[in-house]
Amino acid sequence: MSLIATDLANASLEAFNAPGEIKRGLPPEAYTSEAFWADEKARLFPQNWVLVGFAHEMANPGDAMPVNVGDSPVLLVRNRENQINAFHNVCRHRCLKLVDEPMNVGRMLKCPYHAWAYGLDGELRTTPYFGGDDPKSIPEGFDPKEHGLTAVNCEVWYDWIFVNISGDAQPFEDFIAPVKNRLQGMDFDQAKLVGVIDLGVVNTNWKFLMENFIEPYHVQFVHASTTDQPLVDHYIVDDGHCQGSAVDLDDNEEGGDGSGNTLAVSSRYLTLFPNFVFGRYFPDQMGVHLNVPLGPDKTLQRRAIYMTDGTELDAEATEKLKQLWVDVHIEDHEMCIRLQEGRKSTVAQTGGVLSPHWERSVRNFQEQIVAALSE
Repeated sequence: MSLIATDLANASLEAFNAPGEIKRGLPPEAYTSEAFWADEKARLFPQNWVLVGFAHEMANPGDAMPVNVGDSPVLLVRNRENQINAFHNVCRHRCLKLVDEPMNVGRMLKCPYHAWAYGLDGELRTTPYFGGDDPKSIPEGFDPKEHGLTAVNCEVWYDWIFVNISGDAQPFEDFIAPVKNRLQGMDFDQAKLVGVIDLGVVNTNWKFLMENFIEPYHVQFVHASTTDQPLVDHYIVDDGHCQGSAVDLDDNEEGGDGSGNTLAVSSRYLTLFPNFVFGRYFPDQMGVHLNVPLGPDKTLQRRAIYMTDGTELDAEATEKLKQLWVDVHIEDHEMCIRLQEGRKSTVAQTGGVLSPHWERSVRNFQEQIVAALSE
């Protein structure tokens, strides 16, 4: 039974579900409880399209990357046709985890335990000695075609790899449509990767990082030295499973030009539930966060940066732009870590309060959390 469905959880959601224009946030257990985290791993992540990696990091046939979706080990593999597929990262013989670190496996995936081998499309190729003394022997009644790797739904949009374990998520085109609709006119074929910033493990719940990105309320206070986007110029994006904000500045007000000096530019801050984070920064930049939850209070974060007009930055400009984004993330991380610490107080039991104007998209995100964990 879901944690949300227990009597204790129902009691803690009383403030969250209270009527009125001023809504309260999720209770502390949503960010601190091992039981809530276990429920997310078992129910929330497997049921949805989850961002798990960057395609450019798997550039060659045979490249294999292990990832986790909740507790489930999943293996991403690029095949000979240059497609990325996903499988449960489990040998069909004794259920050993096949690959435990990124590597190129060559033409086949071979289990290190008993040497069962699979093609890059998951088909079972060899089962040495499985039927007896002859290395090619197969037991009566065993059909190799029925024992290939178990596929996981996998889609690649531009450089971003998504998987859905349950197979019950909405069609992928419907999933990405709210973001694509707000990026009309952008030519992804022109986009060039600048680089990936490894931001390490942040001592906060993954939802705090999502909620922080979704709302613009904090920007002019937290990012006063790294941005120049007045709060009043922002507007909220609250479109089903797509939450975020946007800001449109006059051309003569914009100061960001890919130089890494400022983020004083028209921007789109968009998320797709549960963990896709996309930023569009006019005229020539976009970024995607990969947030990998590791526990109730730990999240691994990476950020990929792209120039959208085909520009290739030199080494100095690249490092300057990366440093700007590191500075922005450090500012956000400090707030999210302190949000995590604040949930240890009894004052947090009622979940705080949300601005009905600036944080209604945060509320939508939180309601989707509750819905995903409800029966």
